[in-house]
Amino acid sequence: MATQPEQAAQRAAIRPVKESVEDELLAKAGVVAVDIAEKETDGKKTGEQSIVVFVEKKKPKSKLGKGAAIPAEINGIKTDVQELVIELQPAYKLVDGTELFVDPADYPTLAGGISIGPRRSVFLSPPDVDAPGNYVFVGTLGAMVRDRATGATMALTNFHVACVNNTWSVGDRMVQPSLVDGGAPTGEFGSLTRAAISENIDGAVITVDASEPWTASVTGIGAVAGSAMATVGMAVQKRGRTTEHTFGTVQSTDFTVSVDYGSDVGPRTLRHQIRIDTDTSRNPRFSNSGDSGSVVQDMSRNVVGLLFAGATDGSMTFANPIQAALDELSVDLLVAKPLVTRPINTCFKTRLTSCLITRPYVACPPPRTRFPVDCLVTRKYICDQVTRPPICRPTRIPLCFSDEGKRPGPRGASPYGPSGWGDGISDYGQAGWGDGISDYGQSGWGDGISDYGQSGWGDGISDHAVAPKEAYWSGYLAALEEVDGLDADASGTTGSGSGGGA
Repeated sequence: MATQPEQAAQRAAIRPVKESVEDELLAKAGVVAVDIAEKETDGKKTGEQSIVVFVEKKKPKSKLGKGAAIPAEINGIKTDVQELVIELQPAYKLVDGTELFVDPADYPTLAGGISIGPRRSVFLSPPDVDAPGNYVFVGTLGAMVRDRATGATMALTNFHVACVNNTWSVGDRMVQPSLVDGGAPTGEFGSLTRAAISENIDGAVITVDASEPWTASVTGIGAVAGSAMATVGMAVQKRGRTTEHTFGTVQSTDFTVSVDYGSDVGPRTLRHQIRIDTDTSRNPRFSNSGDSGSVVQDMSRNVVGLLFAGATDGSMTFANPIQAALDELSVDLLVAKPLVTRPINTCFKTRLTSCLITRPYVACPPPRTRFPVDCLVTRKYICDQVTRPPICRPTRIPLCFSDEGKRPGPRGASPYGPSGWGDGISDYGQAGWGDGISDYGQSGWGDGISDYGQSGWGDGISDHAVAPKEAYWSGYLAALEEVDGLDADASGTTGSGSGGGA
């Protein structure tokens, strides 16, 4: 069995040949898709990459018309023929409740993975449906996005979910849940704004009403982390209206498929699509009718694709690459915000650096004992540009013992000056360790009453007693409140209409 890098190299070598002949192959009767995948013999994978031609029904060569047979090789590349029946995956009819898990809930806050559909009904007739009449449709809201031009908040889904066919108009109203799921006009949440079916995507965006609450998350999965490119072998997940939270594996990013969108739109060919195999150890199928419009995510909650179709037997699901969908619809994905949502341009006056003393060595005249003092900076700065390095000062005074080695020398009798640790003209300020206006107070480390100060850092009794200064802590808390205020002012990952989001 070839390794993943070896398989990737094989696919890269096959890709130009496959792309040069896929239109010719799709033109053959019964061919619905062309891809690059492992060749199968008697239902077993051989490990050899090939050009795979998917047909609705395999037939003996004797029953194929002239020119309908698939050659065994194309330009030296082996081919394989496999059966596959493809369907778009909106829902517009009753489904077997024993087979599907349907979520028709009315959600107070818009998010990915929930039921939506057009407010209008659509008249259909055979062969698109069994009987002529007005039909209502349901699909899934994939994710919240933002209009690149206007900044409006929008909901992302499929063309065939929001538009159904070419009878759609800009401004068509959408409801959550869909009319199929019991939705009502009171459930209207937005207006259809743009839609496209191209060689790359089947997509549409709906402008969300300003009063409608929303969140940049997918129900049951969590906040959207970002977007990523799908790769072969990637484990993926999705949350849709019908099968809800399911899991699968990306098997190809070279899938070319011809899909019949009905007599009004006709067949369309989509290229470079993502093909996902169902993880049958976790769910019987990855998607089903009603899941169209879901976003496919990797296991880190990055969006990789926009689900639009699947195999009728549930073995495979197909998705547009998400970046192609975003670009053609001129929107950006709304994602979860970090804690600080914008740069802080002004530095706080409050010093947020705190020091933890573990007794660094302080130069004391021998034979006095030296104590080690280490500073632990718990928060270096709050600004995106450091205007000065954090200064770490001792949080308690190191003690220099007298020659007797028992207790500190008394204030006034200390070799460091008549005022205790300072002499009034020392480097540490007029009153010892402080300078009268320093962080440590007018009287430095003590207040002239005890060695450490009655209201200073000690109580004159215990070397280890520490009473943090009220000014320091009140300033610290004020700075934290200022951070919270900035976070609250910035728009978050939830909002109403175009005013919220990332």
